[in-house]
Amino acid sequence: MFNSLINLFFPKVCAGCKTFIGTNEYVICTVCRHELPLTNHHLNPENEAFKKFYGRIPVEHVSALLYFHKKGMVQEIIHNLKYKGHEEIGTVLGEWYASDLKHSDFVKEVDVIIPVPLHKKRLKERGYNQVTNFGLALSEDFKIPMNDSILKRKVYSKTQSKKNLLGRTEGIETIFDVAFNEEDSNKHYLLIDDVLTTGATLEACSKALLKIPGAKISIVCMAMAHS
Repeated sequence: MFNSLINLFFPKVCAGCKTFIGTNEYVICTVCRHELPLTNHHLNPENEAFKKFYGRIPVEHVSALLYFHKKGMVQEIIHNLKYKGHEEIGTVLGEWYASDLKHSDFVKEVDVIIPVPLHKKRLKERGYNQVTNFGLALSEDFKIPMNDSILKRKVYSKTQSKKNLLGRTEGIETIFDVAFNEEDSNKHYLLIDDVLTTGATLEACSKALLKIPGAKISIVCMAMAHS
């Protein structure tokens, strides 16, 4: 009854289309769930996301759940997650993608989930890392621990969305570093992020993680920029 009263005065709306959502819907309405552009990367190990890293870094697996188009529904959803405090979106997308990925061969080899980190100043400004709940949902479903202390962002910089292509790649390899112990060696790390664009950030993060002896890298994102 209490929840019904709250919904009456503060009705919940879909993170995608902004229409009111029904009592049996959560965060993203049923219509939007059917209209969201799925990549189906998990069905093809040699997918377009994986190919982005050819000749750049050795990766075991790369995939994204959704296609990201400018001014599209996925952009709206990611914007609400990243800048409007709707952390529950990360949980929903994580649970969704976990159901697709859980039977993939690479998941059986993963030891630790690593979110792309925010600088501590950015984290204080925003109050949360938009990737955390996505990672926690994957962690719970896969029964694989998440560790947000190994990979560090050393440099505070403008958000990627405000940079041009050159700005996104310039000097980015110096932004990340790792703090690891001997017990972190010889592990398969699943690196997670919100949107895969040029791949520069994920490449830099992977190169940092590859400083760990015997490390292997896989990458999973909520979405991938698509023309």
